[in-house]
Amino acid sequence: MSDGLKALRGSAAIVGVATFGCGEAHGFSEMELLARSAHAAVADAGLKMSDIDGLCTASVGSTMWPMPVIEYLGIRPSFIDGTMVGGSSFIAHLLPAMHALQSGQCNAVLVCYGSTQRTATFGRREIAQARRWMDPQPYETPYEPFNPPSAYALAASRHMHLYGTTRRDLAEVAVAARQWAQRNPEAFMRDPLSIDDVLNARMVSDPLSVRDCCLVTDGGGAYVLVRADRAKHLAKKPVYVLGNGTACWNRQISSMPDITVTAASESGRQAYAMAGLSAKDMDVVELYDAFTINTLLFLEDLGFCAKGEAGAFVQNGGIAPGGHLPVNTNGGGLSCVHPGMYGIFALIEAVRQLRGEGGERQVPGAQIALAHGNGGTLSSQSTAILGTAAAL
Repeated sequence: MSDGLKALRGSAAIVGVATFGCGEAHGFSEMELLARSAHAAVADAGLKMSDIDGLCTASVGSTMWPMPVIEYLGIRPSFIDGTMVGGSSFIAHLLPAMHALQSGQCNAVLVCYGSTQRTATFGRREIAQARRWMDPQPYETPYEPFNPPSAYALAASRHMHLYGTTRRDLAEVAVAARQWAQRNPEAFMRDPLSIDDVLNARMVSDPLSVRDCCLVTDGGGAYVLVRADRAKHLAKKPVYVLGNGTACWNRQISSMPDITVTAASESGRQAYAMAGLSAKDMDVVELYDAFTINTLLFLEDLGFCAKGEAGAFVQNGGIAPGGHLPVNTNGGGLSCVHPGMYGIFALIEAVRQLRGEGGERQVPGAQIALAHGNGGTLSSQSTAILGTAAAL
């Protein structure tokens, strides 16, 4: 970890966050969901869109996505980042944005996303077909796997084989997410969910049932980042970026040396080093739970328990309300929102917790939070450590 990165610790703060259209957003385009959440996040910060001179955004369907976003929002940013590494992109945007702010290249960065994955006529199936030609995975595509579920099912099966993890352990993750969602009025699925409900649900890709899989929703999300000195004078309590790290070891899950160890072990190490903190310091944890196995793998790779011990860690409501570690307090991708890429929503929930805006799901006294993003099939990983002024 370079001294330069450590010097960036706390140099920027998130001062505005917003979501829009989470769940079903009939009649809206992806751009409209992005714009609604973007305008709301800027207003939340007490700023105007004309104050925004930095933009970070990414899209599954468009390789040149920053350009139409800039045009639609009517801004002329001096810093632009359109790096697309899947669902972790919006957490990975943090460090480049911090560099741009610190250098004076820009003064206020908007990070934004919008997706109509649930209601769009051109959806996941069509994108998957297009990817066969535009983004071929040579060791997997010829066999036409049911991805992403089958890739994650492979990781779950291997974890079970090596460590004795059970389907009941996976079900604990889904039930905990649902219990948090029941405290969140924004969550898409809030019906009661039991361990047996998960175990008896329709099998999607063995050992994962439909309740082990994330939602398919619409949704927009955005946040605004400024330098720390300016953050103190804006509308809302600043949430400081203490650490951020991004790592990518593979594109295809078949190229992972060990499908139970992800690059989160590297992104987490980088983020902790920059923040000068460790897993034991985290008050609240937001993990990219595209599938229940994700939560187990990331708890291990990010140091909350040893490799192979996450099954025991989540048992008996360990990560549910009242458990020993609050995880995915909004309901996560499993029960709150998952419009194709979830990372920005994990970060927004971490900010809301540190601001004390969690309502019924608020974690008392939360000062330090971890938000983690995952992209592809256990491919790119990005970890952020956030803190209140007390954590500086």
